[in-house]
Amino acid sequence: MSGPAPAHTRGWWQDAVVYQVYPRSFADGDGDGVGDLSGLLTRLPYIASLGVDGIWLTPFQPSPQVDQGYDVSDYCGVDPLFGTMAQFDALLDAAHALGLRLFLDVVPNHCSSEHPLFRAAVAADPGSPERALFHFADGPDGDTPPNNWQSVFGGPAWSRVDPASDTNQQWYLHLFSPQQPDWNWRNPAVGDYFEDVLRFWFDRGVDGLRIDVAHALFKAEGLPDSASSPAVVDGLRSNPQVSDQEEVHEVYRRWRRLAASYSSERVLVGEVNLDPHRAARYTRHDEMHQAFAFSFAKLGWDATAWVAVGTELEAARREHGAPPTWALENHDIVRSATRFGGGDRGTLRARAGLLAILGLPGGAYIYQGQELTLPEVEVPLEARVDPMWTRGGVSRDGARVPLPWTVALENTFGFSLAGAAEPWLPAPEAWGLHSVEAQEADDASTLHLVGTALALRRRLTEKEVLSPGDGGTWHVEHGLLVCERSDRFLVAVAMGDTPARLPDGDVVLASSSLTAEGLLPPDAAAWVLVRDT
Repeated sequence: MSGPAPAHTRGWWQDAVVYQVYPRSFADGDGDGVGDLSGLLTRLPYIASLGVDGIWLTPFQPSPQVDQGYDVSDYCGVDPLFGTMAQFDALLDAAHALGLRLFLDVVPNHCSSEHPLFRAAVAADPGSPERALFHFADGPDGDTPPNNWQSVFGGPAWSRVDPASDTNQQWYLHLFSPQQPDWNWRNPAVGDYFEDVLRFWFDRGVDGLRIDVAHALFKAEGLPDSASSPAVVDGLRSNPQVSDQEEVHEVYRRWRRLAASYSSERVLVGEVNLDPHRAARYTRHDEMHQAFAFSFAKLGWDATAWVAVGTELEAARREHGAPPTWALENHDIVRSATRFGGGDRGTLRARAGLLAILGLPGGAYIYQGQELTLPEVEVPLEARVDPMWTRGGVSRDGARVPLPWTVALENTFGFSLAGAAEPWLPAPEAWGLHSVEAQEADDASTLHLVGTALALRRRLTEKEVLSPGDGGTWHVEHGLLVCERSDRFLVAVAMGDTPARLPDGDVVLASSSLTAEGLLPPDAAAWVLVRDT
């Protein structure tokens, strides 16, 4: 690159904090044991009270629910499991009235095998326009798939259209479950179809879209065998034939033009599970507005690793112009309190990690329950429903257990009304100890820390101490990780085993009390205003 990256238009999203809602597990309004839009509507004031800028909803569109909604059968509707379109419109209006933007998930890599267009493709002949919307191919024989690609969920990435037929021996591609066939993005009709989907939601007033598996839409021309390991459970990165094809960028240029055509520009956020340099290319000035910093989201409690990844993300920002989008949790990742060691120490670290990302330059995402430092739940084997578990032996159910709202209410902890059906995933007996009710009553809770941090973040931004254009200079010394966001503000995290001396300045917020000597205790984070020299 011969010069600096083109400047991005300054937008609210560049340093926004967004709260991720997993509707199945947030609040059950009708008592069937599954969270829904009516339950979410009643709890919107809670989300607004945190001080976040917006909400991201994972899929609630019609779906057979094989992959908890990521197998979409109608991109422009509401599954009756979650409610009605009228309830969605009411939710959108209520969110806007509370000053919250609303993001939805769009799943453009694959759909449900029950989608009308895929059902029509199965019913059509090989070589037909209907089958050209997906990846149908012949194998060497009825027992051998067209290539050696593997599914993220385990097993081959191909299934026979009609395993019982001696004449119809075609296969179809699914990078995830067999019930999630991949769209063929080399067919222009697929791009036209999804532009209509985006228009439907943007016209309705939705503020933005989170794009699922954004880097994997295009597959290598000719669908060749992969020369790499067949395992692709690391986010498709080990098979270059199904990920990060150059043609995908034109899709997002087209979507960005559409998003910018609205008087209030709609925002595109990518799930781009690639290394920082490759992922940042998706946020060039004419493509998506944000992409999650996945290389950061999956880190353990390791100062050297945080510095290395933080430095990479800063280099990517300098090259391509978009600030990082920080997250430590989502519905697919082991909760940080458990990932960082579990028990009391894991909780302290999760609390510190959350305060840290809220102070870093760029946007941040909080996953529901992260503000309560919820731990990962060991869901009983017989209760697990994640297709990754049934096909590949890895379960994401432990991060999806319904949110505890109250200390005790029968078996639901306030997730449902008294007398409701059993929640779709069971909660541990002591789940209420982590609840919103318990933490609202405790001024030292993580819930209170998050509210304080977001209010302070807003004030520091209004005073121009913090700016959406800030970079970050990372280093670590004697177990103290430091990100200097500007010459006036820094974030420090004590990742060693002994208290750490902070750089000169005024501590304006910390996740744990300083020692009597003014040191930052282990497993704590602090925001520091640097004194003028």
